[in-house]
Amino acid sequence: MNLKINGKQVELSVEADTPLLWALREGANMVGTKYGCGVAQCGACTVWVDGQAIRSCVTPVSAVQDREITTIEAIENDPVGRKVVDAWVAHQVPQCGYCQSGQVMAATALLKQIPNPSDDQIEAAMINLCRCGTYNAVAAAVRDAAKA
Repeated sequence: MNLKINGKQVELSVEADTPLLWALREGANMVGTKYGCGVAQCGACTVWVDGQAIRSCVTPVSAVQDREITTIEAIENDPVGRKVVDAWVAHQVPQCGYCQSGQVMAATALLKQIPNPSDDQIEAAMINLCRCGTYNAVAAAVRDAAKA
């Protein structure tokens, strides 16, 4: 199966119903995207497909063939993603760090759609779960990234 990941064509030997998460992690050896719940609830597995944040743990690779897949490994190549990463570092958002790649992908997708989101829009968009409870730091980082 051919996938376009972070701007490059990648040929993977995976079944069509393989979740994108496992195609990325095991097939393409891109381990920045994390497995969390496996049922699209926590968001640790968030990647972009054609610029939209999706849960890769429940998305079969057959659904994303011929589409642009962006992972955390390439987020700093995006100007908005770079601002989000800088804000994440400035606010020392990560605790255990497990959910952070998904959080950064979701935050960047939000800011690309809504460059100056309100607090309510941030709260509505940032639905990824964090077992360390970094939600206030996440919101502060999103607000700062929007201003940068």
